[in-house]
Amino acid sequence: MSTQALEARLRQLESEHAVRACMNRYMELCDALDARTPLDELAGLFTNDAVWEGKGAKYAKSFGGYQGRDAIRAMFATYMVEPAHFALNVHFLCSELIRVEGAQASGSWVMLQTSTFASGASHLNAARLTVKFREEEGAWRMAHFQTENLFSRPVDAWNDSAHLPVPGKSGE
Repeated sequence: MSTQALEARLRQLESEHAVRACMNRYMELCDALDARTPLDELAGLFTNDAVWEGKGAKYAKSFGGYQGRDAIRAMFATYMVEPAHFALNVHFLCSELIRVEGAQASGSWVMLQTSTFASGASHLNAARLTVKFREEEGAWRMAHFQTENLFSRPVDAWNDSAHLPVPGKSGE
C-alpha cells in the first residue's frame, strides 16, 4: 500500500474519531445541563450555520427547530436555570454508523435517554439521531442535528431501593 493511501486511511480514521468525540462531548454536556454548563463550549460543537431540529410529530412539536449557532445557544440557555430542569439526565448511544467523505461526515445513532425532572417526574425516551458534521475552523462540528422520537413514556422512578435479584443470593 502506498504512503498516500495509508495517509488517506489515517485521515479517515482520525476524522471518524473526531466526529465520535464531538458527539460524545455533546451528550456529556447534555447529561449535566444546568446553570454551570459551559454554554460556549456546548454551542461551539455546532457550525456557525448549523441546524438543530426535532423531527416527526412528537419532537417537531416539543422541540421545534433552530438555525445558526446563536439560536442553538439560546435554546440551550433556557435549560440553564436554578433549580436545574433535570435532576437526573443520562443519554446512552448505540447502533453507531459514521461515514466520512472529505471535510463532511454523517452519523446516526439510536439514543436512550433516562431523565428525572426538577418536578420529580421521570421519563424514558428513545430517539434516532441523524447528524451531519463538517470541518470548520480546524474542528469537526455538527452542521445539522436531527432527533426523532421512537418512543417516550413516563416511569415511576430511577434507582429504586428494591432488592436486586441475583441467583444464589437472598433478599436483605
